[in-house]
Amino acid sequence: MCQLLGLNCATPTDATFSFTGFCQRGGATDHHADGWGIAFFEGRGLRLFVDHESAADSRMAEFLRSYPLKSRNIIAHVRKATIGQVCLENAHPFTRELWGRHWVFAHNGDLKDYQPHLHAQFRPVGTTDSERAFCWLMQEMAKSHADVPSVAELTLTLRELIPQVRRFGTFNFLLSNGEALWAHCSTKLHWLVREHPFRQASLMDHDWTVDFAQLNQPGDRAAVIVTTPLTRDEQWTAFAPDELKVFVDGQPLG
Repeated sequence: MCQLLGLNCATPTDATFSFTGFCQRGGATDHHADGWGIAFFEGRGLRLFVDHESAADSRMAEFLRSYPLKSRNIIAHVRKATIGQVCLENAHPFTRELWGRHWVFAHNGDLKDYQPHLHAQFRPVGTTDSERAFCWLMQEMAKSHADVPSVAELTLTLRELIPQVRRFGTFNFLLSNGEALWAHCSTKLHWLVREHPFRQASLMDHDWTVDFAQLNQPGDRAAVIVTTPLTRDEQWTAFAPDELKVFVDGQPLG
């Protein structure tokens, strides 16, 4: 199984602290050593980094930990391969274009015998069940809406589509179009919001403590979504099984 990390922020924010701890789970403090990736939205643009090496050992991951790219929506993934070989095309996150926007998706879980019918516009490049599920979600969302829908409309559509994939197995995922971040939990996912008054936090997987009050302004806010809590001194909330949450401007809607 894999692990997920997502940030949805009110203002452009770097993920250096969270990503540093998260990378250790890619082969150092945990066994998710079969590739990794991270995507940063920048306006309508997207920076995507993927690697088939372990995140704990990757020179590219080391570079990103010391080069703080700022974004309002970030999705990262460390992989433990179960379906699909260890190679670059099977590294998450995956990206597609829909309605003139980049979409980014990362998945944790196994979907057994999952072979959905896919049209020409959305086809997987690699061999993972995860990319197949992403392509199907994109295909069905495109069929459901003739033009760019609102976040609320997309959330309703996803609530209808997710059970059709979920019945094939474990379907924890993060999805973003740069405007919002959707997080679905079928087995394990946690979240918190960092906002004023900011406090300090200490990573579980790395010897690093940060005082966020020294780094943030009162208007800053960041929602952090992760498979297993990253810090030992913050209050994380567990998702309920089969819960879908959408985050906008660093806070959950509804």
